[in-house]
Amino acid sequence: MRKENNKWLQNKRAFAVPLLSTMAAACGTRGQRAGAQGGVAGGSDSDVLSVGHVECPGLENLPLQYIYAMVFAVEEINHSTTLLPGVKLGYHIHDSCGLPLWALRAALSLVGGDSTSCNSTAMPDYPAGYGEKSGERRGEVPLIIGGDSSITAQILSRLLGPLSVPLMSYTASCPCLSDRRQFPNFFRTMPSDIYQARAIAQLAIRLNWTWIGAVMANNDYGLTAIKIFQEETQGAGVCLAFVEALRRENIVSDAKRAALAIQASTARVILIFTWYTDVRELFLQLVKRNVTDRQFLASEAWSTSGDLLQNPATSKVASGVLGVAIRSSAMPGFENYLKRLNPSRHPDDKFLIEFWEKMFGCSPAAAPFPSNATSPPRADGLLQKASLPLCSGTESLEAVQNLFTDTSQLRVTYNVYLAAYAAAHALHSLLSCPNGNSPPGKNSSTCSFPKHIKPIQVLEHLSKVNFTTPQGETFYFQGADVPAKYDLVNWQSTPEGQLKLVVIGRVDGFDLRLDESAIHWSTGANQEVPVSVCSESCPPGTRMATRKGEPACCFDCIPCADGEISNITGSPHCEPCPSDYWSNEKRTACIPRQLDFLSFDETLGITLTTVAVSGATVTTAVFAVFIYFRQTPMVRANNSELSFLLLLSLKLCFLCALLFIGRPSVWSCRFQQAAFGISFVLCVSCLQVKTIVVLAAFRSARPGAKALMKWFGPAQQRGSVCLFTCIQVIICVIWLSLSPPVPQPDFDKPGLKVTLKCAMASVVGFSLVLGYIGLLACTCLLLAFLARKLPDNFNEAKLITFSMLIFCAVWVAFVPAYVSSPGKYAVAVEIFAIIASSYGLLLCIFAPKCFIILLRPEKNTKKNLMAK
Repeated sequence: MRKENNKWLQNKRAFAVPLLSTMAAACGTRGQRAGAQGGVAGGSDSDVLSVGHVECPGLENLPLQYIYAMVFAVEEINHSTTLLPGVKLGYHIHDSCGLPLWALRAALSLVGGDSTSCNSTAMPDYPAGYGEKSGERRGEVPLIIGGDSSITAQILSRLLGPLSVPLMSYTASCPCLSDRRQFPNFFRTMPSDIYQARAIAQLAIRLNWTWIGAVMANNDYGLTAIKIFQEETQGAGVCLAFVEALRRENIVSDAKRAALAIQASTARVILIFTWYTDVRELFLQLVKRNVTDRQFLASEAWSTSGDLLQNPATSKVASGVLGVAIRSSAMPGFENYLKRLNPSRHPDDKFLIEFWEKMFGCSPAAAPFPSNATSPPRADGLLQKASLPLCSGTESLEAVQNLFTDTSQLRVTYNVYLAAYAAAHALHSLLSCPNGNSPPGKNSSTCSFPKHIKPIQVLEHLSKVNFTTPQGETFYFQGADVPAKYDLVNWQSTPEGQLKLVVIGRVDGFDLRLDESAIHWSTGANQEVPVSVCSESCPPGTRMATRKGEPACCFDCIPCADGEISNITGSPHCEPCPSDYWSNEKRTACIPRQLDFLSFDETLGITLTTVAVSGATVTTAVFAVFIYFRQTPMVRANNSELSFLLLLSLKLCFLCALLFIGRPSVWSCRFQQAAFGISFVLCVSCLQVKTIVVLAAFRSARPGAKALMKWFGPAQQRGSVCLFTCIQVIICVIWLSLSPPVPQPDFDKPGLKVTLKCAMASVVGFSLVLGYIGLLACTCLLLAFLARKLPDNFNEAKLITFSMLIFCAVWVAFVPAYVSSPGKYAVAVEIFAIIASSYGLLLCIFAPKCFIILLRPEKNTKKNLMAK
């Protein structure tokens, strides 16, 4: 099936429509010679004003269809009983050959009233109306439908602007023409290129294509389209892998360069904003390099190109093209109208006569071509009509199949049709009067008669046009533009190996409707959507990390850190879990954290329990030995009462370590710290009093110091120990009453398992407890150190010195070990310090005594103990 855009792009016709007093007219152009200077669709700026000597090859089929679409619309309007009743429309058709210079001359002839200075169709014989006499010449009010390219439209709009003559284009799509300050008289039935770039951007986002190559025309059309595409996809993670510009004057070398870029790129989707002739050369270069696995996104400038669809050389590359096309719409009755055209019914229609000669090779009439025609001379020799035989009269377009008679998909043709209806509705609004019989001088603000129509009035009413087309669509202007409506088309292979155009969706403004199941991709009809990404989407449990110096679409997937998750594909960052949750192993979900504490069931807990119980058992055994041998000199000489009290305190120290094992509770947290503080103070107090007694005993042996011992008798010793211990008891009571430790999970530490520990609500209270123990220990160590060399065979001060050195070393090492130990191991370190210091005291002080009592009884005598 042959489409229209290929010929429309190559051969354009600029319509000029003068509105007569009771008629509206539209005009078109002959096709330009292929390759000659001329307008190109999609906002092309390739037209030139200086054309020199340019010959037109003759009429082209598709632009000729545009002419008769306008004529068809005029005849529909003239037969309408509701639109412009009592008023008939007519038209002048001028040939610009697709060149701005000729379009300019045609426009000047129209606004100047010289309708005979150019080739035009004959005016129908309309009846007189609105008080005019039959045959009287009617005044003309120009409205020009033309400006087939953006350059031509800009030139004509600037020329006609001071005259307030409306210009309506059916193909000019440059966004610059939307500027009402520069082009206040410009209208168009073709959407601005901004909308097609937005539609393609939506399509890329919808299909999750984030790594796209771009090929564009090296002019405003391509540059603007790429800029809008990038703006629309910003923030959606879409990047351009490369951008190649094509210049028409160097199309072969530029197409080679672009083909190499496409071949080398990892992008599987290629966006092309340029003309069909450039695309044809690009596809030929890709065929040479056997690049057939790319998915192409087409702009409306080539998405319906019949030249490319029917080109077998590029069909393998072009299969699966997905593009935006001008909205196609049916025009009921138009096909029959075209096929009934015959020069015998329109003897003054020079366009139809010339088409007939070209189509059938015969001359329906021998009328010479006007000698005063302002159209460019033609190079096909059709002026020599004498060489053609006369037609038999049986010729008909019924069986003709070409672009002129093909009405399967009317795109630009429908734009021309809409332009004629827009002009008619503007006139209808202008000519609508509250009272049709009012004299010309009254109601001038709301009513105008044909004789008094001014271009600025048509311009004002045209901007307010809002009507429903015969096809049921609402039509209105938004400034110079119409609401964007596009078809989404797909090039699909047929069983015969050819390509056909299939509509697979629509775009209405920002609403994109796409039937993905109907698409045939470049990889095959039943394949999934092609993937075009620089980096594969990051799976759940990871996040995207942009590579340095590369686009945002190129990234690495980094696993989420502990305690963070990502549960979606392609997450840009990881979300932290709540404090009482932790990430699972795959970092895809937050799971409740498990409470962890030092229990009696685990190996470490069993070990520490065993050691602590063993220490308490050994202490009990020593206590039993001392009880049994309490009358021996070894026991009696070392203050047996304090020794028994010391053994009791050591046993409490061993047993208090067990309070730190097991699940912390409110009472266990309070009791363990109190037991720990009081037990050790009792123990150290006993050692300190024993040391003081030793010092006092030796001091009392000196002259004048006998009274010293009365201050260190048994009662005083017991009182001192009680005093030292009571101070610690008071500290503990105040601390635990005001701000006691409470069981609390340690959420600040990372990990799935969270330690349930006794949190110190008051660091000051705990510091006072430890500080008081440290003060007594340091004092005891100092006193014992001073008494270490006293003359005695068994000086207990030496044993106390060694024991206190071990005690202090253990607790000094405890501080950094406790701080650096994670979770429940910090509790284990504290238990170890308690047990180690307790064992140090027990072994250093009582092991030598037990050795003598049990294994060297001969030394357990007063004489031996008193020997110097």
